[in-house]
Amino acid sequence: MADKSLIEWTNDTWNPVTGCDKISSGCKNCYAEKMANRLQLMGQPNYKNGFELTLQPATLEIPLKWKTPRLIFVNSMSDLFHEDVPLDYILKVFRVMNQASWHVFQILTKRHERLLELSDKLPWSENIWMGVSVESQTYVKRVDYLRRTSAVTKFLSIEPLIGEINKINLEGIDWVIVGGESGPKARELKEEWVTKLRDICFEANVPFFFKQWGGTRKHKTGRELQGQFHDEMPRRFSTNDSFFGMRPSS
Repeated sequence: MADKSLIEWTNDTWNPVTGCDKISSGCKNCYAEKMANRLQLMGQPNYKNGFELTLQPATLEIPLKWKTPRLIFVNSMSDLFHEDVPLDYILKVFRVMNQASWHVFQILTKRHERLLELSDKLPWSENIWMGVSVESQTYVKRVDYLRRTSAVTKFLSIEPLIGEINKINLEGIDWVIVGGESGPKARELKEEWVTKLRDICFEANVPFFFKQWGGTRKHKTGRELQGQFHDEMPRRFSTNDSFFGMRPSS
């Protein structure tokens, strides 16, 4: 599965794995689960198992066929570091990313322990960005695990932000995305939670990207924070940034 994406910080999604299991509070209203179940009802063959974890080997070579450079969110419908994804399959995904060096691949996980456990076994290249999700102060520990990996570019997706984060160490972190939950059961996002993280990023000189306020009708709440859009990208992202229609941080 591969699709053009409406996610503000990427261009396309690529799903060599589909399906997942909920492991933390940020998973409560998982958009991917709802979408997978909808696609199953529509008869989409890749989702015949609904949201049950499923390897999709037929999709592995899709990025190699895209000749124009893109930002690609890997496994928007799953977690590559899920315990049921074998190491040899993860290696196949990494080798495709190594080969498709003209793209930038963005991976996110909530499974920080397995990420670190496998890090030294994986062929990291500069075009592979590795991130962890951090939805509240409870899960800030994931950042420490990410910091110890061999990924060249490391980022945080603080989305959905469902609780205040007062203290977070951004040493070695190249980018922070913050956003609220969206959908009919969206949980509250307070402005002071967002501005606190913005200020922490500014003080640490880390690029800050504010994705959305979210809520039940996210198109109504928008992306402005105190009258400004915050669309910074990692500073290493400069050589081909014009291809992606996104601007790097200054």
